[in-house]
Amino acid sequence: MSAINTKYTDKELLELYNLPLEELLNEAKKYNSDTVEFCSLISARTGKCSESCKYCAQSSYYMTDIFTHPLVKIEDVINTANEAKKNGATRFAIVTSGRGPSSADMPVMCNMIKEINKLGLKSCASLGLLNKEKAQQFKEAGLVRYHHNINTSRSYHPSITTTHTFEDRINTINNIKEAGIEICSGVIIGMGESIEQRIEMAQNLAEIQPNSIPVNFLTPIKGTPFENYEDKIDEENILRTLSVIKIANPNSVVRFAGGRKLRLSRENMEKALNYAVNGILIGNYLTTIGIEPDEDIKTLEKLGKKLYV
Repeated sequence: MSAINTKYTDKELLELYNLPLEELLNEAKKYNSDTVEFCSLISARTGKCSESCKYCAQSSYYMTDIFTHPLVKIEDVINTANEAKKNGATRFAIVTSGRGPSSADMPVMCNMIKEINKLGLKSCASLGLLNKEKAQQFKEAGLVRYHHNINTSRSYHPSITTTHTFEDRINTINNIKEAGIEICSGVIIGMGESIEQRIEMAQNLAEIQPNSIPVNFLTPIKGTPFENYEDKIDEENILRTLSVIKIANPNSVVRFAGGRKLRLSRENMEKALNYAVNGILIGNYLTTIGIEPDEDIKTLEKLGKKLYV
């Protein structure tokens, strides 16, 4: 698809957000596609994270009952990537907890990236904050895309974590761009942000122009500060937020990520795919259970959508 040039003011996006739902969905559909891209991941290191993100079961600041483990073996990455490929994924990511990769991690992670590429998958990685040197090392290893969420709007970020700043995240994204690696950057909605801040995050993403925008819906985890945040967003406002993100970022793949099984009915998942979403992170997530890939394939068939290959 050729690039679409759109630029909206905050006021215009807010007006769109508040349209009757069907009007808003139809506006978003102008920028959606008939193909849906599958990607998948492995939680290559889980838990004991030094960061204080209030939504996260992996933060060492909070007492949660998740299973933690150190960096997995490269054989585990290869086996999980092969399974993802069988399920229709064209991209596969290694994801680790922590502030960022250590110098000791780098050779192992670079080898993982090379092995994913050998399988005919496009390699992705989500490894935390990166400086220019490490971004360049990943480029040389053949990394296709790096995932680094902004998580929320610039103005709401201090309410989510105090151990790093919004600018730390933007600096990593800029380092990745400078190295010539594609950008995957998205958000988590339902963390107590206002509607205006959802508009702001759509605009923050438009400034970045990511290739892919994974949208997560908060899964409240017992033991985290957000454990009782089930009521911070409803299904209609999820659809409204997805639509506005798509309208503000027409050239990006807007991707279902964590939380959709918990926060969306099947009817509204289908509605989102019809109007605003053209990517899916399939299978399970980092610490939560997802939807079986064959269910997603059946949904695409029902909607007349094609799987991107």
